[in-house]
Amino acid sequence: MNFFQGCTALITGASSGIGAELARQLAPHAHALILVARRLDRLEALRAELARPGLAIHIHLTDLTDETQTASLLQTLAASGEKITLLINCAGLGDHGLFEKSAESRVREMLEVNVKALTQITQAIIPSMVRNAHGAVLNVSSIAALLPIPKLAVYAATKAYVNSFSEALRGELRGTGVSVTTLCPGPVDTEFFGNAVRLDASESMPSPRIFKVHVQTVAKAGLKAVRRDHARAIPGWFVCTVMNITSLIPIFFLRLGFGLGRRKHP
Repeated sequence: MNFFQGCTALITGASSGIGAELARQLAPHAHALILVARRLDRLEALRAELARPGLAIHIHLTDLTDETQTASLLQTLAASGEKITLLINCAGLGDHGLFEKSAESRVREMLEVNVKALTQITQAIIPSMVRNAHGAVLNVSSIAALLPIPKLAVYAATKAYVNSFSEALRGELRGTGVSVTTLCPGPVDTEFFGNAVRLDASESMPSPRIFKVHVQTVAKAGLKAVRRDHARAIPGWFVCTVMNITSLIPIFFLRLGFGLGRRKHP
């Protein structure tokens, strides 16, 4: 973890799940943590948990579904003069169910957080990293980014954006001293899946136990990939193997598989 010694890390979605665990694993090594989320009580509890001499912890109550709050966060960060050397875009929202029955507000929120806020924050932080010829970006995506998934249509599409954006940005930054890594976890026991299920849903969101990876393992894999300057990390050997094989299947055969679950005409 010497790669992260003395770093200043900005983590969105830091109040729980993968974001909070990434903060925990970075805390013993970082100079400063800038934690962003929309639940103040969780942020304060995490700050109290991680507090140690020599570590500055700044918390920012920000709802990234609100573009005004996102802009305010970026203005505050710019005014602070903090030189962020590690950006972790972990905030994300999901939604499980038929697209035609999705709430317009939920679709908008996913686009705001998973795509727009991630892009805006990255665009605001990258220039300083390039000027200093030092920095790293870890974008938390999902295995859902690797193929279109019915009933996760918008979520999977937003994560596909994250993967494509990250790969392109990584290419642009080659030779600048700034790296970009994408973390693509499968099912993790966090609040994410509970929040992705609709209140009126008649079915739960499928997450086979064999695919599940512990949140500590996911965070460790992400930081390891950053340290080794890897383009992508899929935590868990089984998940990684299955997804790498699945990604090689021609879309024609995937369409046939999707068709097996076709709906009957009402």
